[in-house]
Amino acid sequence: MTEWLVATLRENVEIPLFLCLVVGFTVGRVQVRGISLGEVTATLLAALAIGQIGFEISPKMKFVFFSLYLFAVGYSAGPQFVRALFEGGFKQAGFAVVVCIMSLLSVYAVARLAGLDVGAAAGFFAGSATTSPSLPLSETAIAKSSMTAAAKAHALDLMPAAFSISFIIGTLSSVIVLAIVGPRLLKIDLAAACRAYVEKMGGNDSKARRGTAWHQYVARAYRVDEKSPLVGLNVADAEHFFDNHRLFLARLRREGEIMEATTSVTIAAGDIIALAGSRHVLLSEVSKVLEEVDDAELLGVQVEGTDVLITSSALAGETLKALADLPETRGVFITAIHRGALSVSIPVFADTTLYRGDVIRIIGRPTDIAGFAKKFGYLDRETERADIAFISAAIVAGAVIGALSFRVGEVPLTLSTAGGILLIGLFFGWLRSVHPVFGRVPGATLWFMNSIGLNLFIAALGLAAAPALAGGLKELGPVFLLWSLVASIVPSLLAIYLGKYVFRFDDAILFGCCAGARKSSPALAMLTEKAESQVPAIGFSVGYAVSTTLLILFGLVIVMMM
Repeated sequence: MTEWLVATLRENVEIPLFLCLVVGFTVGRVQVRGISLGEVTATLLAALAIGQIGFEISPKMKFVFFSLYLFAVGYSAGPQFVRALFEGGFKQAGFAVVVCIMSLLSVYAVARLAGLDVGAAAGFFAGSATTSPSLPLSETAIAKSSMTAAAKAHALDLMPAAFSISFIIGTLSSVIVLAIVGPRLLKIDLAAACRAYVEKMGGNDSKARRGTAWHQYVARAYRVDEKSPLVGLNVADAEHFFDNHRLFLARLRREGEIMEATTSVTIAAGDIIALAGSRHVLLSEVSKVLEEVDDAELLGVQVEGTDVLITSSALAGETLKALADLPETRGVFITAIHRGALSVSIPVFADTTLYRGDVIRIIGRPTDIAGFAKKFGYLDRETERADIAFISAAIVAGAVIGALSFRVGEVPLTLSTAGGILLIGLFFGWLRSVHPVFGRVPGATLWFMNSIGLNLFIAALGLAAAPALAGGLKELGPVFLLWSLVASIVPSLLAIYLGKYVFRFDDAILFGCCAGARKSSPALAMLTEKAESQVPAIGFSVGYAVSTTLLILFGLVIVMMM
């Protein structure tokens, strides 16, 4: 029975590949005090264990999987990456660049001190910087180097072992340093800092100020009697009557007939008006002035919730408070903002800034939503269909561009096909955020390409390298654990102090900026949990987009440096 099972696994490599995903996506989600291995690490460990049987994995097959991942990453991160370069994200982008360079230099210094060879150094960099996508670029660089065949084989055997150890340590240390130790070192009460930030950004509902009612709203009907101060006001003035809270007068009933309430209509005694806005404002402010009545027909307005992809350059950099003053926003309310490659949820405050590439959730009447989208963006209604022809053509174009090689003296320079696919993904991701008339790739498709592409590559890498694992671990030695701690902790600690005293980030977003620059989504998850707020996510997206791109490309650099 055992012999049959082993033979079956060896003859049908798809079985162990997907078995690695079963284990990886099951074990990787198990949390102990809020910390988990993650799917990538768990998948690699499963592959290294299952791979002891011995499998023949085609190296080219691994890059098919990885091509899907690289395009998905580039396409998702493109808008934020370009915004960091050209649309005001310079501070967070510059911080991420500095932190990435510190990560590279710390690995290089440790690799030299520890006497690691090029393969161990490449795996060491990918693991300590928690950037597994740099592995295939390092593998490509080693394969194309002038090393002997035996030296290449030895280097490629060491790489997965070095990665698996340093990735676990890098992930755990980033979470501990950024989310637990960092706030204590700087004596920052993260929850209090986030509450102060919310108040500063106009997110405190207890303070009556215009622009704070960007939350899911309700509609209620009110009768206007002869003594009401609203009598004689036009609709536009009536909407701003209540201490400049953001309210919307959708329709009114006059002498039994329902009519649309355009901004120029004058309110008369006896009218019944339908007011929409924050539940808190309607209950605490409007009910003191107007008598609420039950008018189901008047309130029976068709309302929908729709995602809108922001594409307007005029809107980029504007706050929600400024947006509320525009006529095109009348009748619509923002309930959620998602940003970046991980679709990070951004808090909805009056002073929250919007950027091109953001996806906002708005609710209101279909006609009002259509008017808003026509002016500022693109209706991003859910669909299950992805433009497969576009995805394939983009990957082909990126691979061809990356395959081009240039010589500087005797040194051949190339992006590699992986680097080309990443850059073409960044370009098309940004282009669609500006002109969203092509290349529809639903978020679920991007997630699938991202997860399956990377984890199948990791599984194939682990299965192929597993037979040499014992030798690799023996060669690296137990001291390698200490070196991994040094290379992971030093950049994280330096990032905290650099962000606090040089870049001067607000305490509430400081650690989110560090988590993005260190490409540590587990650290962000723990930060938001400890802060009981999504505020740290504000500093995460730009740094994550920039560091993802740089650290992947640094997979080539670390090999050249060694």
